[in-house]
Amino acid sequence: MPRRFQGVAAGIATAAVLTIFLHAIKPLSGQGQAAYRAPRAADGKPDLNGIWQALNEANYDLETHMARPAMSLRAGPYGPVPAAPVLALGAVGSVPPGVGVVDGGEIPYKPAALAKKKVNQEKWLERDPEIKCYLPGVPRATYLPQPFQIFQSPSALFIAYQYAGAVRNIYLKDPGPPPVDSWMGQSVAKWEGDTLVVDSKGFNDQSWFDRAGNFHSDQLHVVERFTRTSPDIISYEATIEDPDTFTRPWKISMPLYRRVEKNAQLLDFKCVEFVEELMYGQWRKKPLTQ
Repeated sequence: MPRRFQGVAAGIATAAVLTIFLHAIKPLSGQGQAAYRAPRAADGKPDLNGIWQALNEANYDLETHMARPAMSLRAGPYGPVPAAPVLALGAVGSVPPGVGVVDGGEIPYKPAALAKKKVNQEKWLERDPEIKCYLPGVPRATYLPQPFQIFQSPSALFIAYQYAGAVRNIYLKDPGPPPVDSWMGQSVAKWEGDTLVVDSKGFNDQSWFDRAGNFHSDQLHVVERFTRTSPDIISYEATIEDPDTFTRPWKISMPLYRRVEKNAQLLDFKCVEFVEELMYGQWRKKPLTQ
C-alpha cells in the first residue's frame, strides 16, 4: 500500500477507536450523574423498610479519637493504664480509633457542661447508662453496634432496636407536647421530598450520646434525616439542640447499611437480665464472691 494511503488508513482506524471509546463511556458518565431513586412504598414514599446498622466507632466517642487501652483509665508510671476494674479485659476492653461523626469535629459545649463531660468520662464505669442496660436514647440507639429494623407503612412508622428491646413508635401526625419525659422521647415524622425527617423531644436527662461521657439535659431536641442514597445505604443525619448544654446546635452524619444476609433478623438481646448481678447482686443473701 502506498505510504500516503497507509497514513490515511491509520488515521481512520484511530478515529474509529476513539468514537467507539466515547460511545462506551458516555452511558457510564450519565449513570454517575443520575440521582438515585429509591423503591417506593404503597403510598409512593421512599421505602425504608429493612434491617439497618451503623458501622463506625461513634458509640465509643462521637468525636475523632485515637485508640487507647480502655474506656476507663488511671495514671501509670509512663502514661495512662486501664483502671483496675477493667484491667483483666486486656485488648477486649480497648478503644478502637475513630475519625468522628461530628460535623466540624468538635461538640460545642458550654464551659460548665464540658467540665461535667470530662468527669463523666473519668467515671465511665459508674455513670454510663449503657453499662446498666438503660434505654439508649436518641440518637445513640441508631449507632449502637447492633442492628435495628424500620417498619414503614402508609399509616404507621415503627423502629425496633435489637439492643435492650428498645422501640420507637413514630407519629405521622403531631399529637401535641410530650406528656412526660422519657428515655426515647416522643418522635413525629414528616417527608421532605425523598427524606424522612423525624423530630424528637420530651427526653429525660439520663441518656448519653456515647461511652466518652458526652451527655445532654432534658432540653434535648433532635431532628433526624433518613435518605435512601443507594439500594443498601441510608444517609443519616441528626441535628442536636440543647441550650442548657451547648452553645449552638450541632450535627452528626453517617451511612447506615442494610443487613443483606439471607436470614437477617433481629434477635434477643435482653441485657436487663445480663446486669442483674451488677445492680442487685450485693443484696443476695449470700453474695457471689468477687
